[in-house]
Parts: sequence; structure tokens; C-alpha cells
Amino acid sequence: MALIVQKYGGTSLGNPDRIANVANRVVQGWRQGHKMVVVLSAMSGETDRLINLAKELAEDPDPRELDVLLATGEQVTVSLFSMFLRYQGIPATSLLSHQARIYTDKAYGRARIIGIDTARIREELKKNRVVTVAGFQGVDEVGNITTLGRGGSDTTAVAVAAALKADLCEIYTDVDGVYTTDPRIYAKARKLERISYDEMLEMASLGAKVLEIRSVGFAKRYGVPLAVRTSFTDAPGTLMTEEDKEMEEIPVSGVALSRNDARVTVSRVPDRPGIAGKLFKPGAEANIVVEMIIQ
Repeated sequence: MALIVQKYGGTSLGNPDRIANVANRVVQGWRQGHKMVVVLSAMSGETDRLINLAKELAEDPDPRELDVLLATGEQVTVSLFSMFLRYQGIPATSLLSHQARIYTDKAYGRARIIGIDTARIREELKKNRVVTVAGFQGVDEVGNITTLGRGGSDTTAVAVAAALKADLCEIYTDVDGVYTTDPRIYAKARKLERISYDEMLEMASLGAKVLEIRSVGFAKRYGVPLAVRTSFTDAPGTLMTEEDKEMEEIPVSGVALSRNDARVTVSRVPDRPGIAGKLFKPGAEANIVVEMIIQ
């Protein structure tokens, strides 16, 4: 018997039939005796719909209130998912971020997880329930709802798996694994059976969109076995683990392309101690992520 955390993205939950399909997949693991924790995103297109709705009323929506609005997308999916399981006679409980006790900083729209109190999740698992957790969201130290930014449900799933010391974290997406490059660009791209955390971090930082980069960082930091699979078939996916000897024999694992980067050039920077700190501290305080530094 294993403790498994699974995450399903918006395309896997795009309509009631797909939600039922995901639920049936989860039930297979539960019937085999595994402890199942399921992290869900909002239904496909729902987050964009909510953002556009907000902008119809406010050109520049208040960040706090926007997070309150966007968090409702995941509330819909976890409630529908658990509702379907209960209708099928499967014990299930849905938990929102404050119930699952996922604590973040105060950076609305791009919050970072600072801790998870797993007591409530473990309590539900002891009752042999399927626990469904709303992805993409958390609460700050005073209880305000926060969201983690695009791809945040990946980060939620891996962080929950790390906190629970899960045996496996499975990320289900619309692709069936990690490829040597984007198969939409190069038809002969090959799916990888295994990839190391460091290799995936490098590919994610350079534009590969299979996994949100923070989720890979969590997996590496806490040693969470991480698999990328598709919910539309039973095909094996890609397993992400520590680098092994066999991996070291492959000089190049894949090629990634980044399309949406902004480059900032700072000229005539004095070469003396403390300058780098002065340059990057304001960006860090504004939660601006610098992906690459070239001198």
C-alpha cells in the first residue's frame, strides 16, 4: 500500500465526462489499497474566463480580490469531483487551501508556499477517504486567499507530496511525458522514460512547459519521486528522480525553446562588492523572478 499524490490539469477536467474519467482513474488506485490525495486545477479555460470577467469591471483589478475570484475555479472542480465519487459510493472529501492548511507569503497572484500543516489531510486519509485538494491556491498568515501563478497546481501537488512524504507524485497533463523537444515543433521528438531533477529544472527554465519550474525545485529539494503522465491513455509517462550513472552517459537529454522572455541589460556596472545585491534586491522584493544572469 502506497501514499500517492496525483495532480490533474484543466484539460483533464474540461467537462463533466472528463471529471468522471479522472475520478474513475483515481478509484482504481483506491481500490488497490493505496492512500489517494488528488490535487485539481480549474476546468480548462476557467481561469482566463474569470480574469476577463474581472477586467470588465476593473481595468486593473485589485490583486487581493482577484485572487479571491480566481480561487473559485478550483473550488468548483474539487467539489464536483468529490460529489461524483460520493455518488458512486466512494468516501471522499474536498479541501480548499485553508482547510488543507497550505500557507503562503503575501504575494498575490504569485505567492510562494512556505509551509503545509498535513494534520487534516492525514486525518481524512485515516478514514480511508480519497482526499481532493484545491490546487493553485493558499492562505497567508492572516487568512487571506492567495494564488500561486500559472502552473501553480503542479507546485501544490509536489509540495503536498513532500509534506506527506508520499511514495509517488503523479502529474497528469495533456501530454504523455517529457520529450526531447516540443513534439508540436519537431515530429520526431522522443519521449524520455526517465529524467533527472537537474535536467528537468534546466529544461523548464529554458521554456519547456511540461512542468512548472517551482514544482521541480520542490521535488528535487525533498526527493519526491515525480512522474509525468496523461489522463487520456494508460501509456507510461516519464519518471523524474535523482541523476544516476546511466543518465550521466547521455550528454544531451533534450532541447527547449523559450518564447516569452524579457531581457534587461545594465551597462557600466562597477566591479566592487555589494553591487550585485543592490541590483537584484529590489526585483526580489517585488517578487520578480530572474531566470538567467549573464556577465
